Amino acid sequence: MSSHARPTESGSWDAMLPGPPSRNNFGSLDLSPSGLLAFASGASISVIDSRSLQHIGTIPLPPPPPGSSSSSASSSTSLSSFVTAIRWAPSSLPHSLVDDLPSPLLIAAGDRHGRLLLLDFRSRSVVISFDSDSVSSSRSGIQDICWIRSHPADSSSSPSLLVAAISGPSLLSLYSATSGHCIWRYDASPEYLSCLRRDSFDFRHFCAISLRGFLLSIRALGESEEEISVTESHIKTDSAELNRLERDSSNSLASSSSSPASAVFPTYMVRLAFSSQWKHIIFLTFPRELVVFDLQYETSLYSAALPRGCGKFLDVLPDPNHDLLYCAHLDGKLSVWKRKEGEQVHVMCVMEELMPSIGTSVPSPSVLGVVICESDSTLQTVAQIYSDVPPSPFSDVDIDNPFDFGDDSLLISKTRLISISDDGKVWNWLLTSQGAWDNQKDIKNEDLDTVAAAALVNRTDGMKSSEDRSMLEYDEQFESVRGSKTCVSSSSNVQEDISFKISLVGQLQLLSSTVTMLAVPSPSLTATLARGGNNPAVAVPLVALGTQSGTIDVVDVSANAVASSFSVHNGVVRGLRWLGNSRLVSFSYTQVSEKTGGYINKLVVTCLRSGINRTFRVLQKPERAPIRALRTSSSGRYLLILFRDAPVEVWAMTKTPTMLRSLALPFTVLEWTLPTVPRPLQSPKQSSLSSIDRANVAMDGKSSPTATSSDSKAASPDGSQDETSESFAFALVNGALGVFEVHGRRIWDFRPKWPSSSFVSSDGLVTAMAYRLPHVVMGDRSGNIRWWDVTTGHSSSFNTHREGIRRIKFSPVVSGDHSRGRIAVLFYDNTFSVYDLDSSDPLANSLLQPQFPGTLVLELDWLSVRMDKSDPLVLCIAGADSSFRLIEVIANDKRPDPSPQPKAIKERFRPMPLCSPILLPLPHALALRMILQLGVKPSWFNTTGTTIKKRPHYIPGTASSAGDLRSYMVEIPPLGDSVVPEMLLKVLEPYRREGCILDEERTRLYATVVNKGCYVRFAFAAAVFGETSEAIFWLQLSRALNHLMNKLIKKPQQKDNVPASVPEVDESGMLSRITSKGKSMPGSTTQDPLSQGQMRSMAFEQHELWKNASERIPWHEKLEGEEAIQNHVHELILVGNLEGAVSLLLSTPPESSYFYANALRAVALSSAVSKSLHELAVKVVAANMVRTDRSLSGTHLLCGVGRYQEACSQMQDAGCWTDAATLAATHLKGSDYSRVLQRWADHVLQAEGNIWRALILYVAAGALQEALAAIRRAQQPDTAAMFILACQEIHQTFIANLRNPDEEGSSMEHREFSLPGLDLENEDVIAVGEYFGQYQRKLVHLCMDSQPILY
Repeated sequence: MSSHARPTESGSWDAMLPGPPSRNNFGSLDLSPSGLLAFASGASISVIDSRSLQHIGTIPLPPPPPGSSSSSASSSTSLSSFVTAIRWAPSSLPHSLVDDLPSPLLIAAGDRHGRLLLLDFRSRSVVISFDSDSVSSSRSGIQDICWIRSHPADSSSSPSLLVAAISGPSLLSLYSATSGHCIWRYDASPEYLSCLRRDSFDFRHFCAISLRGFLLSIRALGESEEEISVTESHIKTDSAELNRLERDSSNSLASSSSSPASAVFPTYMVRLAFSSQWKHIIFLTFPRELVVFDLQYETSLYSAALPRGCGKFLDVLPDPNHDLLYCAHLDGKLSVWKRKEGEQVHVMCVMEELMPSIGTSVPSPSVLGVVICESDSTLQTVAQIYSDVPPSPFSDVDIDNPFDFGDDSLLISKTRLISISDDGKVWNWLLTSQGAWDNQKDIKNEDLDTVAAAALVNRTDGMKSSEDRSMLEYDEQFESVRGSKTCVSSSSNVQEDISFKISLVGQLQLLSSTVTMLAVPSPSLTATLARGGNNPAVAVPLVALGTQSGTIDVVDVSANAVASSFSVHNGVVRGLRWLGNSRLVSFSYTQVSEKTGGYINKLVVTCLRSGINRTFRVLQKPERAPIRALRTSSSGRYLLILFRDAPVEVWAMTKTPTMLRSLALPFTVLEWTLPTVPRPLQSPKQSSLSSIDRANVAMDGKSSPTATSSDSKAASPDGSQDETSESFAFALVNGALGVFEVHGRRIWDFRPKWPSSSFVSSDGLVTAMAYRLPHVVMGDRSGNIRWWDVTTGHSSSFNTHREGIRRIKFSPVVSGDHSRGRIAVLFYDNTFSVYDLDSSDPLANSLLQPQFPGTLVLELDWLSVRMDKSDPLVLCIAGADSSFRLIEVIANDKRPDPSPQPKAIKERFRPMPLCSPILLPLPHALALRMILQLGVKPSWFNTTGTTIKKRPHYIPGTASSAGDLRSYMVEIPPLGDSVVPEMLLKVLEPYRREGCILDEERTRLYATVVNKGCYVRFAFAAAVFGETSEAIFWLQLSRALNHLMNKLIKKPQQKDNVPASVPEVDESGMLSRITSKGKSMPGSTTQDPLSQGQMRSMAFEQHELWKNASERIPWHEKLEGEEAIQNHVHELILVGNLEGAVSLLLSTPPESSYFYANALRAVALSSAVSKSLHELAVKVVAANMVRTDRSLSGTHLLCGVGRYQEACSQMQDAGCWTDAATLAATHLKGSDYSRVLQRWADHVLQAEGNIWRALILYVAAGALQEALAAIRRAQQPDTAAMFILACQEIHQTFIANLRNPDEEGSSMEHREFSLPGLDLENEDVIAVGEYFGQYQRKLVHLCMDSQPILY
């Protein structure tokens, strides 16, 4: 025999349901950009589709190898280790078709014993085991991990992925994701490091925070220690509670010094999160304090203590698209904080429940972790900007659709949150906000791919500014929040109401508690349906699990999901059996008191169809003995109740259970007979077990005890005589065996034929038994297995050389099976084996336990759903790690050399299609991305869905695989092979037929944007596959090209009217005069959706850069200290507020070390305000200051005399790239501004490795050829072709919108121009087209070689 831990067949029964997560898992969970939720539960990692809330799979962590430090640690505690940290790798779908395509589904995981592993979810295997043993040998457990991407200064070196991990209480390490070696470490003792997070603006940068506020800012430029820089800061916070907890832990836990922070202080949480909208800003939550910290200033901008009555902070989650913070609390609540306009002050707006009080157990389960669905935020950006659904009965706002905003001007945002709780539930929440956000209505955007994009800015000019609005006082705000759950802000001018509402839109129930019992229904020809009749019951693919919390979880094994959960007992479920296929009987007991003794036994019958629990055998007084076990007949008619040191009771399980009689015999084991084995047409002359060696057969001279049948003539309770009988076998303390038969209310001795020699076990009691006519198999506490044919008397035995046997289970048999004697044996050491008693040597041909090394097995049984001999044997296993598993057992005699053939079938039944494109085989996922990019008609998706006819894009009929499928394409692009789209559609046909392409919400969104332009489709495809940066690039491409083409049109006029020697007189002089009249305005009346939220990360236009910089200035006005003043002066000069800078510089006291430098800068800046120029002297002074490492002062002097281009170059040399861009946006234009952008793009591409942000800067700077060259160097042939298509389409639309029929032909000639380097006759464009065609053809071959896999 053999067993496959993870077979290659997609139709395998192998599956696993994890136990519930707990605080031992440190609340570790992570949501991938593509929408896959991974969370730790026990020693396993579970992956859930966050959209449909369907369980996809579970990866158990392998045990540590022998001899490792983690192995020795685990041997002293437990075999399985808790997973304490997980993080999805930032890997994306490949753009180049190499021979070995990298997997986009990699997970880094750390456990309680200090191991750090890289797992591939697609293959369910370990890719790399990081050498964390050498680092954390004296430290226990991984606290947190995060991914970063290093980019060496040497441009010839390629970027690499690094894994940062906190080991033990204070050790921070960096590992190479390629080699697995540790390249850098930092010991922060005596601090307790708590959290790691990566910068959303710079993937080379990450931060770590300790429980006492010790902050580390680390930047990795390479993989050597010299290329890693560390900045230390300290945030003031109240540590009185931590000191008290530390004293208590030192007294109670001797090993706390080597444990991570969450193990020592499980309820003292400190978390940080980077702002996705503001660079250098991080948010931190201490148990009772929220802090906003500026990494550039190295100071706190804002802190707020929690009001009384609020639970401690659990985590902080910034909204990707709005200035909102979502804070989870330990008491299961969620608070929403909104930033005040013009400052970094956040006010609590609402407090909501994440654990409803209705329908939950008492005490209420705990919320362990919360994540925000950022992938939905990207799609929402696409929907808000480009979606334009025509009025229809179905175009109203769908509250459950996160992408449907409809025409409701009061709807501000929809945010999806996922939370997990320790009762095994995954919660899907939709948080909506309604009201007048910044006193602005929802803007219905026009087509922004033309020059009319500038009109979007003008449309908001007349709107009122919201900078004068104020919020209520903090405590008053909280009181109003608790009462009305509405954020109400008022002032004398503006009345604003913003309401937040949270809705539960989905829930997934996994195993609710630690599994204690397992029960599988056994099909029987005498089993009854529901509650009566003699019709045979249908075998159902259900397994019942009893748990420690008293609930019974019923698992549908065909779907690998919990079908229902029943709260039955108040304590541990100690016994569980099926009554037929629709009822369960279970028991629990509680001890009254240790002094008086006595037990209260509770027996309950649960109906799966009605959900009703009915207790029976209810006694008024406690009993002397507790119930030991339950045994039900295969039909569900009879029940045996075994007590500890008390007679066995026999019950008839009718509608009202009735006790038939009690049996006062010293039983050790009792087992009912299983259904009779179906015989083949040619019956053998002897038993199927008769060929076994009988050398050890012994005659038993003792007779079986008999039971009296004085009541044998008694009628059944309902007055009718039941002609069906069932029997059970038993063993007594003295080793005697017997078989009783139950017929109605009569019980008599079956009187089997005894073995021909002694059959009494001389070296151990019988501890396990299995009975299937005509065979009885027994196991004892010495590891011996004996079996006996009750009709012929033949018997045999062998020794397993293992510990005592606890459970024996016959495998199900169907007609045509070669073997009828296969059994699964569970030993007292919690391991199991499978033996074939029909083989000549059962011990030699046994299947031991190679599947789950390190996992203890509590209970096992065979799944009784086989209908044909070709169906596999499936074992159900309840593990000590609270998991439930299914494994296939395959007999080698039937397949001597198994060669599994992939099958294009569903892995399991699902109530709805699993629409997660990232799970498709890599070639098929690449094919789907290309189809979405090229554009497919919405009718192609119309195949499934109960509400399909309600879709706005519904077209009657379904797509057919016959004929030319290219008719479903929106257009055939001029680049590439025109035949490829049809072939890719054929490849995707199995997924389309099953409805596994896109879910209904995303299909509706795609239908509304498919004709908005190819770059919008590119953005949609990138967002579907979790490529947020790429999606933002495509959304910004139209604006960047419009920016460039507007500049090209105005360029001839500028050359005629503006002298080249004075580039800054016009626009920059006007901007300086406006902003020098006073403080720069913190807000702006412009509210362009394309410059809000995630789009800020790719800002390039002058007014955007200037506005972002101006927004930050009021945050720092009240900061004290010389360094803060210097930084504030720098910000004022960048935005052109020279008068404010001079005023601040002149306030410097004479004793300050900055006095002379400030005075010199003040003189120079004041001369600029008064138009007095002293260029030569100032340049000399600036050069001297640069030599003395005072480059910022030198740039300020250059600004004072109008040398802005040189000032920008100096700041870029000093690494101040954003500051240089801000200064250029304030004072430069034309080619001077483009040079700054292009040099910035080179830095972003080569140093930061963010190709998408670099491409936007190249396009805005007019360097289209450099952008195309960067894409080609990155080996992305598909992106290069799509870039050319998008640019040409935007250019054509721009030219078409410029044409005016009233104009004369001569006046239009100067407007006809082509994009530099991107026309179809260009050699680079032709090469890109040819390479793209080769890419398409190779992709088709890979798709044909890959079998469809439907999860």
